[in-house]
Amino acid sequence: MLLLTAILLGFIDRESRSKWEILIVSAVILLLYSIALLLTIWLPVNFNYISVAVATLCTLYALGKGIYYRRPKLIWVAVFTIICIGYTHACDFVFTKVLQPHQRARIEVLLGMKEDPMGAGYNVNQSKIAIGSGGFIGKGYLNGTQTKLQYVPEQDTDFIFCTVGEEWGFVGSVGVLIIYLFFILRIIKIGERQKDKFSQIYAYSVASIFFFHLTINVGMVLGLLPVIGIPLPFFSYGGSSLWGFTILLFIMLRLDAAQMEKLN
Repeated sequence: MLLLTAILLGFIDRESRSKWEILIVSAVILLLYSIALLLTIWLPVNFNYISVAVATLCTLYALGKGIYYRRPKLIWVAVFTIICIGYTHACDFVFTKVLQPHQRARIEVLLGMKEDPMGAGYNVNQSKIAIGSGGFIGKGYLNGTQTKLQYVPEQDTDFIFCTVGEEWGFVGSVGVLIIYLFFILRIIKIGERQKDKFSQIYAYSVASIFFFHLTINVGMVLGLLPVIGIPLPFFSYGGSSLWGFTILLFIMLRLDAAQMEKLN
């Protein structure tokens, strides 16, 4: 909240017509904090609420100033600040009231809030051991001990990237990521040469889907993102995902071919 307030004050200063305005606003903020600090002598004061109140008042002031003087930048910054305040305080509600217990456990393990190597954190823990044991060039095809001895659950589907890391090491893992990078860039290039909006947006959407799946899958295997059970495109075992990705690509290629036929 203090960071948001400081950023907002900077934008108010940039859009201000008077050099005294930012000094007056800053003095009011310091006065509010001083009053709250003085009240702690007699009452327990939660400074989290004070910070939220200060940030909200600054946001309303910036919004009113932007609307009155017709400053679009100030209005957009104020709206963005409101969204940030709402997002910050919605996280706790979503975490405690919306997410299921097993989903909360995965996030807590990811953030180090609790240790559960034999429970919610078992898959990720074994996956990181497998990738780490692969070293720089890996143990060789079908020579991975962690994967071959079935220590890593779901190694054919959601956690298939750890098999690459153990058998082919850092070199093989980077090679797979480079191939995916080339693949996604090629889809974007096809999207850029489309003439109609639908084909262009569709191609960009396909590239986004593949990028999202790649990022989430590799991130959760490395322990950087929560485990949500998402396949690695054209790599994970599973007929439905293979059909889904294939249909996405073939529709895009058909749209591109139709455009080429019109040009010819």
